[in-house]
Amino acid sequence: MSEQTSFETLAVHAGEPRPARDRSVVFPIYQGTVYEIEPGGSVDYIRYSNTPTQTYLQDKLAALEGAEAAVVTASGMAAIATALHTVLATGDRIIVAGNIYGGTHALLAEEARRIGWGVDFVAADDPAAWAAALVPETKAVYVESITNPLIRVGDLAGLADFARGHGLTSIIDNTFPTPILFRPHTVGYDLVCHSATKALNGHSDLVAGVVTGSAERIERVRHHLTLFGGSLDPNTAFLLARGLKTLALRVRAQNTTALALARYLEGHEAIAEVHYPGLESHPDHARAAGLFNGFGSMLAFRPAGGLEAAERLLKTLTIPYAAASLGGVESLITRPAISSHAKMTAEERAAAGIGDDLIRFSTGIEAAEDLIADFAQALGD
Repeated sequence: MSEQTSFETLAVHAGEPRPARDRSVVFPIYQGTVYEIEPGGSVDYIRYSNTPTQTYLQDKLAALEGAEAAVVTASGMAAIATALHTVLATGDRIIVAGNIYGGTHALLAEEARRIGWGVDFVAADDPAAWAAALVPETKAVYVESITNPLIRVGDLAGLADFARGHGLTSIIDNTFPTPILFRPHTVGYDLVCHSATKALNGHSDLVAGVVTGSAERIERVRHHLTLFGGSLDPNTAFLLARGLKTLALRVRAQNTTALALARYLEGHEAIAEVHYPGLESHPDHARAAGLFNGFGSMLAFRPAGGLEAAERLLKTLTIPYAAASLGGVESLITRPAISSHAKMTAEERAAAGIGDDLIRFSTGIEAAEDLIADFAQALGD
């Protein structure tokens, strides 16, 4: 397919063999773990992430991200951890820009010390801080396209330029916007990671991850993944490929509803603040509008009544599930302090601006008017 092929068409057709194998329009599950070796050929083995179903999925994901190659992993954290282990050795340092997902923060704040990595946390929109953190041992930068859970958008293009200018490997977690809204490789990122558990799959029924990049970089990531054993099961790969085919439709619907809900909450007297980059009041609105093809399905807010009001709201809403994941067809609501960022200490959360009353909302594909009506009744309208 050409470079001008739309995301909707890529999501359905990228990676699909034509003519189809055995005339099946749906790519089959190759459950086998080992394959006969052709003379002079490579070894196909499930832990090497090169079996037919894995390869099919990886080709589709690489096409969506506009990358040369991709490798799928057993979870989003497996993707992030493998990418970091590929780039960093003992004694190396990494610059981490902005607030990040609690699991990644735990890896970089706790496990990194044991491994011997140095970590410098800096603001994602402060080039002076990036430069101040730079030392000869610095080998990489890491950032999230949209931060979890405060929904901020850093100077992503500037950080990629900074990394390239100083010979650093740039790694970005693109889980929140997905390649439908943002393709980090186009602004210079070397490795793009996803928790495919979330919007890429979109149905809250599997765990998977992916790393995309140049063929050479992904081959090195694949080597480390093979050593660590974080390969993806063929059944899960099949389900993920199926979920990807509706990605564009789901994300665009979720974008529209999330913006409508954010506008409603912003105008409600019972809500103290709303974090959503599609709002003109958001500090990163202009940057997000310039980078993204939409503002995503994720928003965060604080009720005016503090923690008590937050807990009451979670109990009173009837449509969203009180659950910690995101990106699915069903709306989910949670307090990050007791879910996604529970591994952080109270002091770390306070320093990051993640109060106990902060609520994160993952917008599903329900009708916007139904979600707004549910919030209206829960807020006492």
